[in-house]
Amino acid sequence: MLTGDLVRVRISKERVIPLYLNRDSAQWLEAAESLLAVFREGVGMTRGEIEEEIDDLFGGGGKATVVHRGLAKVLEDRAEFEVVADVPPDLIREKVFTAAAEYRKKLKADRPDPNQEPVLGHAHGLRPPFHRDEVLAAVASELKITTETILKGLFADLRDENRMLSFEDMTAQRLIDRYNVALAQAVLLRSVRVETEIRDEGPARYRQIFRRLKFHRLVYRVKGTMAEGYTITIDGPLSLFTATTKYGLQMALFLPALLHCHDFRLDAELRWGPKREPKSFHLDASAGLTTHQLDSGMYLPAEISAFVERFRQVAPAWELSECTDVLELGREGVWVPDYRAVHKATGTDVFVEVVGFWKKASLDRLLRLLPSHGPPRFVLVVSEKLKVDEGAEGELRGPILRFKEIPNAPELAALLETFLKPAGEPGRLF
Repeated sequence: MLTGDLVRVRISKERVIPLYLNRDSAQWLEAAESLLAVFREGVGMTRGEIEEEIDDLFGGGGKATVVHRGLAKVLEDRAEFEVVADVPPDLIREKVFTAAAEYRKKLKADRPDPNQEPVLGHAHGLRPPFHRDEVLAAVASELKITTETILKGLFADLRDENRMLSFEDMTAQRLIDRYNVALAQAVLLRSVRVETEIRDEGPARYRQIFRRLKFHRLVYRVKGTMAEGYTITIDGPLSLFTATTKYGLQMALFLPALLHCHDFRLDAELRWGPKREPKSFHLDASAGLTTHQLDSGMYLPAEISAFVERFRQVAPAWELSECTDVLELGREGVWVPDYRAVHKATGTDVFVEVVGFWKKASLDRLLRLLPSHGPPRFVLVVSEKLKVDEGAEGELRGPILRFKEIPNAPELAALLETFLKPAGEPGRLF
């Protein structure tokens, strides 16, 4: 992900236009290949040493340097850096600074009394010399390491001293593609509201888009049908009261999935610059951005995988499987549940959705639409940790199971059992 100082755009009236690189430009392909060579040969080097090599290649200052640093940032995100030190740097610093302080105290105590006659070689007011090597040697002896190891490890945990352990290689053209997508992602981090239209895609693509929205736990609303296409309105990170940084990252990570679509339009309302001035951003398929994301299935967050495994252990009477349906809620949008729980003995099925980032208004709307347009039985498993508005504490009416870190599998099993009882029977919750 590009940081704010690496974002290159121009402003045309009220629109923010990213300055994408031409993926076929000989100039940028050559620059990309040079940067790749630095990282390919950089295993074992510190981050600071790698940055010095890049500066030597392209020099400092000028707008072009921003591009080089942006390309380097993309490569840095594909590298693994680690603190390399035989002894934890914080322990070395504690020992060295403590020993240095004690050494200075001793020097002060050994300083001649100014009221006495000066001793030969000790003139009044002359500060005794501080011998750095004596301090380092004493600490090295205590820790049973060499003074060279002390010096290497003293600040090894600082960013510039981290050493590169590995690098995930790529081609020069893929680097330019990834840079262009990262530039668009960085612009979206300033969004308040994003509206996307998707047309002429097959059912599998639409399901993938909605699953990606849910995977990234974005707050969104949908209108349209599979035949006509969909308009998806997504709350941007700057529209939220809390979780802005984490949510903004998830917002940016959704973009590569959208780029798989052949016919899409994205329009974002931004708050741009230090004064957060209203601006807009437009992106469609004609921009030619190439996604780096594999066109494959979904990966579940670790806590959800643990929850599903636990549920299957504690509720053997129910079969819990991933839901692949896109359920249309009249003309009000769609609902894409995560799971379908089927009671093995009776065949009773209940749709289950695990809700990530959420606003009370979005859940109120879903709870209003589902009874009239959705399936007869459903449960929303709602995260308390990921609420993002100040009104989220209000009462939510409906079949809801709340959780903080990981959904409680026994509680969900108990809630599902209530759907097996006839309406009005004691013990039924809804």
